[in-house]
Amino acid sequence: MVNKPSKADKKLAYDAKLCKLLDDYSQILIVAADNVGSNQLQNIRQGLRGDSVVLMGKNTMMKRSIRIHAENTGNNAFLNLIPLLQGNVGLIFTKGDLKEVSEEVAKYKVGAPARVGLVAPIDVVVPPGNTGLDPSQTSFFQVLNIPTKINKGTVEIITPVELIKKGDKVGSSEAALLAKLGIRPFSYGLIVQSVYDNGSVFNPEVLNLTEEDLIEKFAIGVSMVNALSLAISFPSLAAAPIMFVNAYKNVLAIALETDYPLPQAEEIKEYLKDPSKFAAAVAPAAAASDGVPAAAAKQEEKAPEPEEESDEEMGLGLFDD
Repeated sequence: MVNKPSKADKKLAYDAKLCKLLDDYSQILIVAADNVGSNQLQNIRQGLRGDSVVLMGKNTMMKRSIRIHAENTGNNAFLNLIPLLQGNVGLIFTKGDLKEVSEEVAKYKVGAPARVGLVAPIDVVVPPGNTGLDPSQTSFFQVLNIPTKINKGTVEIITPVELIKKGDKVGSSEAALLAKLGIRPFSYGLIVQSVYDNGSVFNPEVLNLTEEDLIEKFAIGVSMVNALSLAISFPSLAAAPIMFVNAYKNVLAIALETDYPLPQAEEIKEYLKDPSKFAAAVAPAAAASDGVPAAAAKQEEKAPEPEEESDEEMGLGLFDD
C-alpha cells in the first residue's frame, strides 16, 4: 500500500518549491486565473515550458511562504509581492522577455458560454439573422424584447440586440437564449495584472512602451525640471546651460550700458557705433542662406536684361502684306 503524503508534507513541499523559485527567478508575472480550467492551465504550462514556470496556490499559503523567506534571506523586496496576492491569482516565474511571455500567455484563451450569475466581462450583442429555431420559440424572444419575424419556417432576428452589458450578471433567460443560438460570448485565460522585476512592481502596460515612448517621456521630464529650475533659480544639470547664457547676456548688457571694458562686448560696441558694419555682415550671410553667393548676386543685379526684338528688326513692317 502506497502512503499518500499528508497535508503537512504537501505544505512543506509547496513552501520549498516557492522559495526555490524566488531564489532562481527575478521576474514574476502576477496573473488572474478566474474561470480558467485545469486543461487550459495545463496547455499554458506546456506553452511556456523552457524559461517559465507557472505556480498556483492558496493566497494565504503563498503569503506565508514569501514572508518567512524574506525574513530568512533578508531580502525584503519579496514583500512587495504580498499585496498583489488578492483574488484568484497565480505566479509565472520567468527568465525570458517579459513582453514576449505576457503575449504568449494571452494566446491561450478559450471560449466559454454565458453561465447564470456570471458577471459579463464584455458587452454581448446578438447579431441579426436566421436563428434556425422553429416559430414556437417566438415567445422566448418576446420576453427579452428581441424583434423577430418568421422567415421560411424559422425565427429570424431583425436587428442587432445588446443582450448583456459589461459588468451585469447573466440571467437565466439570457443564458438560455445564447445556448440555443450556440453563442459562446466570453473567452477566458490568464490575465497579467502586475509585473515584478528585481523587487520593482509595475503595471503590465509598461511592457508595451517602445524606445520612442521612453525618450519622449524622458524629454518631457527634463523640460519640466528645466522649467522648475529656471522658475526658482535653482541650478540643475538641465537648466545650467540656459542659466549660463542668460548670465552672459546680463553681463554684456551691463558692459554696454556702463561702457565697461569687456573683451567679449567690444565687437557689439563697434556694431552699435557703426550700424553699417552690421548690415555689411548680414548681407553676405543672407545671400549665402538663399544658396546664391554674394558676388554672383551682384553680377545678376548688374547684368542688363536683353531687349525684346521689334518687328522692324526682323524685316517686318506693321502694314506689310
